Amino acid sequence: MLRLAVLAFFMAMTPSAAAEPVRPAAAVKTAPAHADWTRLLTAYVKSGADGVTRVDYAALKASRADRAALDAYIAGFERADLSGTSKAAFASWSNLYNAVTVRYIVDRYPVKSIRDGHIIGPWKDIKVKAGGREVSLDQIEHEILRPTFKDARVHYAINCASYSCPNLPTKAWEAATLDAELDIAARAYINHPRGVNASGKRIVLSSIYDWFKDDFGGREGVTAHLIKYAEPALAAKLKADTKAPKFAYDWSLNDVQRNTKAKK
Repeated sequence: MLRLAVLAFFMAMTPSAAAEPVRPAAAVKTAPAHADWTRLLTAYVKSGADGVTRVDYAALKASRADRAALDAYIAGFERADLSGTSKAAFASWSNLYNAVTVRYIVDRYPVKSIRDGHIIGPWKDIKVKAGGREVSLDQIEHEILRPTFKDARVHYAINCASYSCPNLPTKAWEAATLDAELDIAARAYINHPRGVNASGKRIVLSSIYDWFKDDFGGREGVTAHLIKYAEPALAAKLKADTKAPKFAYDWSLNDVQRNTKAKK
């Protein structure tokens, strides 16, 4: 009995494989290919006459094959090397953010807004495995993209599935064309009333320029950024206006099935 007790004691003190801490899987040195995401964007993102792109969530939800393709594309990031500050890393994180957002909406569709069922939003709860670890959409935006790349144009790269968000592109972000495409996205948003509405007595800006003003260099930086990308007539109004702007944001879903926009 004494020998059995001593043996049991030493077995209890010896760490087992099951007790070892779980470590993230090592990332592999391959960048995700974005052709599959471009195919899905081309098929389901529709450019409207009003300059806004909307997603056919209902059609994507109905396609078992394309939902599987979306899952496979997202799964490809699990062990990908997403480190560093390269354009390829920026493009990959932005594409992943957008793909996971689209999947979140499709899984719950029909919904009126990405914020349905949440007081603020679901971004901390939406998680994905990427680069050998689990991250939330909130972490991708606020702990990876914004602080790592320090490029205010990130706000045109990621899409929150809402009408007032900069357009979800109809093709994936790619390193080779990233700078040019981000400039195009910035120009499109700023010259649309969702970004800057100068039709009234007081200019109304997207709340993005309030929430993230520090990314643009503060209030003066926001103005300089807007003027840089604004068409001449709008730029002249921005330069001449001395009043503090108002801010607005419409969280209604960027859905091709929705023809009306409820301001929130």
